[in-house]
Amino acid sequence: MWPMNKDLYVVMGVSGSGKTAIGSALARSLGVEFVEGDDFHPEENVKRMASGIPLTDEDRAPWLRSIGARLRAAKNAGTGLVVSCSALKRSYRDLLRAEAGKVRFIFLKGARALIAERLASRSGHFMPQSLLDSQFAALEAPEADEGVWECDVRESLPDLVAALVSRAST
Repeated sequence: MWPMNKDLYVVMGVSGSGKTAIGSALARSLGVEFVEGDDFHPEENVKRMASGIPLTDEDRAPWLRSIGARLRAAKNAGTGLVVSCSALKRSYRDLLRAEAGKVRFIFLKGARALIAERLASRSGHFMPQSLLDSQFAALEAPEADEGVWECDVRESLPDLVAALVSRAST
């Protein structure tokens, strides 16, 4: 195994795309900490989503700033970090970049039907399947100038993580 990766990664996509599973596996493979972005939501945001109410940009702003601060802390400490965060809009990604500097975004892209199937089989999460349409409506797919790594969520977890680790090591 090579030395610990010191880069900052945000695994992004709609709810149910696999951010936590892929992000935590990637972090283990890179020898860095994984942080669950959902843990940074204020309690009010969690209550809204659990009630089927989509978050607004204003609701998301403090959450994104908290994640940005955590990324910045890792950067300042000289440690790598993988964070799961929907980062649905370019403005959200730009806010994270402004907070932390160089951040590598990994976009988990999948068809609505596949994501809905995954959400239907998921339990114990506050985000209801009823909000999936609002997630896709808010999603602004990354543009080429953002340099985002795109992953097809139809691929297996081991294959996705292996491909990401290979890219990260070059």
